[in-house]
Amino acid sequence: MPATSTSATTPSQPPVAGVLRRLMALVYDSLLLFAISLTYAALILGARVLFAGVESAQTPLTGVWRYLLLSGWWGSLALFYTWCWRRSGQTLGMKTWRLQLQNRGGGTPSWQQCWLRSVLAPLALLAFGAGYLWCFINPRGDAWHDQMTRTQVVVLPKERK
Repeated sequence: MPATSTSATTPSQPPVAGVLRRLMALVYDSLLLFAISLTYAALILGARVLFAGVESAQTPLTGVWRYLLLSGWWGSLALFYTWCWRRSGQTLGMKTWRLQLQNRGGGTPSWQQCWLRSVLAPLALLAFGAGYLWCFINPRGDAWHDQMTRTQVVVLPKERK
């Protein structure tokens, strides 16, 4: 099964990562996403207290403001992934599990690929994991968002000491 790696790898091309390894990296990253979410919430709360007062900051947001702040939160999480992927192809969770995001050609993904992937990957997970389960069916071992962004998550070799 292509869940662990693809059969079409060469010595210069690392194997495509399997579902379990990807999900474990996501668990590690979720701790960082939680910290980013808390920081975002603290900044928003601080701004509300500063500009609207303590009483106003205690009431829930409604209407357009609610959706603007939700979009900002989603954008801050997407920025974390995009920045990490453009910088080194890895988040901290990916680095721990020796995973790296690459173009299909092996290079660093573009800003557009990273942003699009940041939007599509959560949707693939929210669709009852169907986007990730696609790795078992796809001959290359790609998830939905890998195919749509023309990227791949590969397993890096162990470093020799």
